[in-house]
This record gives sequence, C-alpha cells and structure tokens, in this order.
Amino acid sequence: MSEENKRELPKLEALEAELERERYRKRYANVLRSTAFSLVVVAAVAVLIAVLLLPVLQISGTSMTDSLQDEDIVVALNSSGYETGDIIAFYYNNNILVKRVIAAAGDWVDIDKDGNVYVNDELLDEPYVTDKALGDCNITLPYQVPDGRCFVMGDHRATSIDSRNTAVGCVSNDMVIGKILIRVWPLEGFGIVK
Repeated sequence: MSEENKRELPKLEALEAELERERYRKRYANVLRSTAFSLVVVAAVAVLIAVLLLPVLQISGTSMTDSLQDEDIVVALNSSGYETGDIIAFYYNNNILVKRVIAAAGDWVDIDKDGNVYVNDELLDEPYVTDKALGDCNITLPYQVPDGRCFVMGDHRATSIDSRNTAVGCVSNDMVIGKILIRVWPLEGFGIVK
C-alpha cells in the first residue's frame, strides 16, 4: 500500500468543525472591521461638530474674572448672532481671546475715569463687573465702532487688553468663533455662562 492510501480521510464531523471555525473567523473579522469603521465615523463627526458648530475652548488668563476663571473649559456656539452682553471667542494674532460684547457697529462708546461704560449716551448695566476701571485705554473717547466690527471688553477691566487699546481694537465679525454658552469644567461650575 502506498503512503497516500495509508493516510485517512478526515471525518465529516472534523470537516464541519473546521468549516464552522472558518465561518466564525470571518464573522469576527467582519464585526471587528465594522466596529472600527463605525468608531472612525463617530470620531470624525464629533471632530467636525467640535470644530465647526460647538468649539470647546480652555480659558487662559484672568481678563474675564469673575465670569470665567483661568483653566475653565467652555463650549461656544459657532454663530454670528450675538448682542451686547454676550461673551464671545475670537481670533487675534493666532490666539483665541474671550471677551464680552459691549457695542455693535455704528454705536458710540464712552468710558469715564471711574470705568463706567456708556453706549450711545446710556450707562450700561454691568452686574458681571466687580471692579470697574478705565484700564489700558489709548483710544479717543467717545469712540464710534466701525462697520462690520464689535467693541469688546474683558470683565476684569483693570487688567484686560481689549477694544479700549489699539493693540486689539474692535473685533471683525469674520474673526468671531462663536458665543460662549456653557462652562463644562470644573464640574462645580458647570452651567450656562452669563
């Protein structure tokens, strides 16, 4: 008898078991591939939402104290719709600054030596400011906000460099990232930003 004839053929149960193992391996690979694809899609959508619609920002500095603290993490709504009193984030010299909108295009802004702010000759009610100050102001007051721009100031008026200084000036509408909506960190400060 030749050597080939001496080898036994596999039994039907062994063939079925091997076929089932192969099917399981293929199903497992398909599920793994599908899961990885789903995770990549979800991550891509999350990144797009975070960048285009709801940017997440970390506050650095004290110019918005008491409203926002250094290292707070906030979520902004990417929108061009904002009004006086809203806190916005905007691009400035490859940085992102966060300040409060004081006046819109065409408005007249005046600040007295005590730090009281007037827009169109009306005193602004600013309950968010604890220490009023004229701050670092090198513009000629009263000042008219140019078209397509807004006048912004930090809440910590003594230290904030903002539209009162020509170094920053008024913010162009196309430089605005969005309106700050929610503080998400630290957890004890979680909530809507006012």
